[in-house]
Amino acid sequence: MKTKLVEEKKLATENILQDVCNIIDEAKSYAYTAVNVALVKRNWLIGKRIAEEELKGKVRADYGDEVIRGLAKDLTKIYGKGFDMSNLYRFLSFYKCFPEIFYTLCRKSRPLLSWSYYRILLQVQDQVARNWYAKEALEQTWSVRTLQRNIDT
Repeated sequence: MKTKLVEEKKLATENILQDVCNIIDEAKSYAYTAVNVALVKRNWLIGKRIAEEELKGKVRADYGDEVIRGLAKDLTKIYGKGFDMSNLYRFLSFYKCFPEIFYTLCRKSRPLLSWSYYRILLQVQDQVARNWYAKEALEQTWSVRTLQRNIDT
């Protein structure tokens, strides 16, 4: 997937409709990539921040639950659905399972996989297996459904 918009020299052909379609399609692809990078980074950073808060309160076993419960309630009031307890736990798990991904994202223009793939990969408890599925999904250009099906079998 390209991350740069169509270069000017590629714009003018004999077919204006095709040229405009190419511009639109590449802009959509660019926007999708940018949004996906932001979503993956956001979710990782939220997970990291929750993990840091848990470490502060490690004296009490239920501290993490209290933090996430309160945070979910407040975030849902501010931003609506999407920040419930299950998603916050998912973000925390994402950070713990992929501790270096943020730094990979910073060096590249797009993440290796989209958030939809990472959500599915979080189902795999074994780190070696999870890394294998991530590598195969990327190299074999698996769809999200294919990744889920392969994990399920």
